Amino acid sequence: MHVFLTGASGYIGSSVLRALLAHGHQVTAVVRSDQKAQAIRDAGGQAVVGDLSDTELVRRLAHESDAVVHTASAESVDPDFTATVTEAFSGTSKPFVHTGGIFTFGDSTDISEQSPVDPPELTAWRAPIEARVRASDARTTIVAPGIVYGRGAGIPAMFVGDGEHEVRLVGDGSQRWTTVHVDDLGDLYVLAVQRGEQDGYVVAATGDNPTVREIAEAGAHGSPVVAESAGDSRERLGRTYADALLLHQEASGAHARAAFGWNPTRPTLVEDLASGSSAR
Repeated sequence: MHVFLTGASGYIGSSVLRALLAHGHQVTAVVRSDQKAQAIRDAGGQAVVGDLSDTELVRRLAHESDAVVHTASAESVDPDFTATVTEAFSGTSKPFVHTGGIFTFGDSTDISEQSPVDPPELTAWRAPIEARVRASDARTTIVAPGIVYGRGAGIPAMFVGDGEHEVRLVGDGSQRWTTVHVDDLGDLYVLAVQRGEQDGYVVAATGDNPTVREIAEAGAHGSPVVAESAGDSRERLGRTYADALLLHQEASGAHARAAFGWNPTRPTLVEDLASGSSAR
C-alpha cells in the first residue's frame, strides 16, 4: 500500500515509518525541512517538504495514497487535517489511522475501548475532534497509545538517574501508568492500516501497568528516589501536565490482541529502564 504518513521524523512516527517499510509498504511523509526529508529518504521512504496546515497539499496526498496515518497530532493541526482527510476518504475503503491518547480516559483501573471519556485539561481538546473522525463515513481507526517508552525517549526518560542527583516522583508514585514500547506501537499502526474493517478505537497498551515508583526505581540507577506532594509536582512540571501524569490508569490491551492480532514482544518499561536502554 502507498501510505501518507505524518510525524515521520518524530518519536512515534519514526517507529511507524520503520514498521511500514519493513512490511513492504510505500511511504510518503510530509516534513518541514530538507534535512528531515533526507533522513526519510535514507530510511527508504519518500518525502515532501511542506506544512500540514496546507490543506491543498494534504488533500492531494490523501487522494494519491491508499491510506493515511497521522502521528503528528496536535491541537493546532488536527481540526483541519482530519476534516480534509475524512472528506477525501469519504465513501472509500481507504483507511485513516488517527492518533489519540490514553489520558483521554481519565482515572480508571480497567480502560477499554468502551470506557467513558474523562480527559484532563491537557488533552481535553482531543475529544471533539475524535468524535468527528468517528462520525465520518471514512474508514477510521483511532490508536490511543499508553505511556510510550523505548529507544531512550518518551515520558519515562524523566526518571533516568545518573547515580548521584535525585530522581523525583510525580506525586507519591503510587499511581499506575499504562505502557507500550514504541516499536510494539509501530507494529500496531501497521496492523491498523492493513485491517480490512472499520474499528473506531483501539487502546495501545501491553497490559503492563507499573506504578510510577516502580518505574522511577528501575531508572534511577543508584540515584535517590524522592516522593513529593501533588502540589509540588504541579509547581515543578506545570499544573496541566502534572495532572495528566498523576492519573491512575490501567489497561490490558485485549482488543488490540484479539481483533488486530497484535503481539507485543519488546521488554517491559521496568526492564527497559533497568537495562539502561532508555538512557541512551
